[in-house]
Amino acid sequence: MMKLFGASASPYVRKTLAFAAEKGIELELVQAGLGGGPPEFRVASPFGKIPGFQDGDFTLADSTAIITYLDAVKPEPNLIPTEAKARARTIWFEEFADTILVATAGKMFFNRFVAPRFMGREGDLAAADAAEAKELPPLLDYLEGQIPASGYLIEDRLTLADLAVASPIQNLALIGWRPDPSRWPKVTAHAAAILGRPSFAGWCAQEFETFGVARGPA
Repeated sequence: MMKLFGASASPYVRKTLAFAAEKGIELELVQAGLGGGPPEFRVASPFGKIPGFQDGDFTLADSTAIITYLDAVKPEPNLIPTEAKARARTIWFEEFADTILVATAGKMFFNRFVAPRFMGREGDLAAADAAEAKELPPLLDYLEGQIPASGYLIEDRLTLADLAVASPIQNLALIGWRPDPSRWPKVTAHAAAILGRPSFAGWCAQEFETFGVARGPA
């Protein structure tokens, strides 16, 4: 069985797990990260970044690279469009989620959740507050203007774009933050719909239970 090294609380790991599930590909999640993990993890990810991946003697790191491999191994169902513009926009939304949205949400998540829970120290709460007040709203304003009536970002159907954008929103839910539905109704509905899919829901429920976090309103 293919192995994915990491923890589902990582937005990159969670996105990869969801992509595989939507494809009908079974992955074994092997806990790794924050300096821990089996020797195979370091072979797959020499710099210790999660996720790492192993399929027999083939190893790989980085969620986008792993997803590219999984998509080639099992092209259907198609989650990365083949039409040129749709394909490019799907990759853009994944990049937006991975580098821009995660960077901002990560300041909140790391400083309010990871640092105190896993590193035994207080996080930079001023940085987290600034990210919430100043950095995050423009990103959600952008998404609000991009989500069409169908509720899917690309081709009015589920694609990698939806999985990538929704995954960091779960990290914000783990610190008790959720988008204001009066300001961002489309973002709120999109996150609820995508994170409520079976590919995400089990992992999200497990995270809430493991960390003793209240789910809060949907």
